[in-house]
Amino acid sequence: MTPLIETRNLNVRFGGVHATRDVNFTLAETELRCVIGPNGAGKSTFFKLLTGQVKPSSGQIFFRGQDISRMRAHDPGRLGIGIKTQVPSLFNGLSVWENIWLSARRVNSARQAECVTRETLERVGMTAYKDALAGVLAHGLRQWVEIGVVIAADPPLILLDEPAAGMSDGEVARTAELILEINQRHALVVVEHDMNFIRMIAKKVTVLHQGAIIKEDSPDRIMSDPLIQQIYLGKKPH
Repeated sequence: MTPLIETRNLNVRFGGVHATRDVNFTLAETELRCVIGPNGAGKSTFFKLLTGQVKPSSGQIFFRGQDISRMRAHDPGRLGIGIKTQVPSLFNGLSVWENIWLSARRVNSARQAECVTRETLERVGMTAYKDALAGVLAHGLRQWVEIGVVIAADPPLILLDEPAAGMSDGEVARTAELILEINQRHALVVVEHDMNFIRMIAKKVTVLHQGAIIKEDSPDRIMSDPLIQQIYLGKKPH
């Protein structure tokens, strides 16, 4: 089967810095993958490559078999790639309902957008806040609204950048439940550093180090690997 997204020998150089090194990454339809690595490992650059914010120096990116290596900034949404950045980007002066409705309306008739908005509010647990202005919501609630904005457009691939950052333990657990529910219909790539959160959601983890993929395995095998402990946690191997 054709992968949903695939990168082949992906390299990015910024002057003398080799930020991404021969990255070969494959994600299947409705797969969920977590990407981890220490600071400076190349996670942000890899994410920006998948979203068209950075162009590869060499190598290719394919989405459902189509070469998207040179896509422009507005192309990901048109292709079916939904993105939630670490900092929520909502219309603060609009209500929760209006933020989600605007996203749903991009791909639906006005009547259908109403149905999608209601369903999305229920999925993200924000029905009680539908009339609240996005700008007055607490951090965790804003994160869930933005996830709602992404899934309302029904993209086959969703990219999440540290979705649990700054959340309470209860909010982290709720976010994990939400991501697993979303994964029933959508593929996800989640860049994250919280290993407890990763264990809640991931079956497979990709580890980046110095711009290269050094291992792909289950969370438990990743975290018990002496090399990963050394580079990711700063522990010396015995």
